[in-house]
Amino acid sequence: MDIPNLNSPVPVINLSSPPVSKPILIIITVLALSLGFWGSRLIPRSSNSTLQNKNALIINPDNLTSTNQIESGKVYGNLSKAFKDTATGTIEKGSINGEGTHILNRQGGPTQRASLTSSVIDLDLFVGKNVQVTGETFASTKTSWLLDVGTIKILD
Repeated sequence: MDIPNLNSPVPVINLSSPPVSKPILIIITVLALSLGFWGSRLIPRSSNSTLQNKNALIINPDNLTSTNQIESGKVYGNLSKAFKDTATGTIEKGSINGEGTHILNRQGGPTQRASLTSSVIDLDLFVGKNVQVTGETFASTKTSWLLDVGTIKILD
């Protein structure tokens, strides 16, 4: 009994395109990289930032010289950094147990007060104002909450 040959040659069809030469690949890569680089520089970015409130105007606090220039509803400070901690209250001059340069009086009485400091904003300009402060919390053993203020929004 004869065993049929199962290893018969199968015709191979080459479906691949002809090989691309190496210089053409280099030229295409250089063109794509330069187009991406210069395109990112020439096309303007969107003016809407995720950090900015569309209804708020951001003011550089260095341009402020007196409390008369402070207006309700505007945000003063530095938005280049995203701050995660927020509190609302009235700012007064002073410190709690020697911590901070100012105090934020919040609803709930003396136990809810926060010590404030800022390397960005002159807090003296906002004394007596009802504000919403945003900043970064620092560890402290002398006060319950020490907040480095990055932005201030005047509420009224």
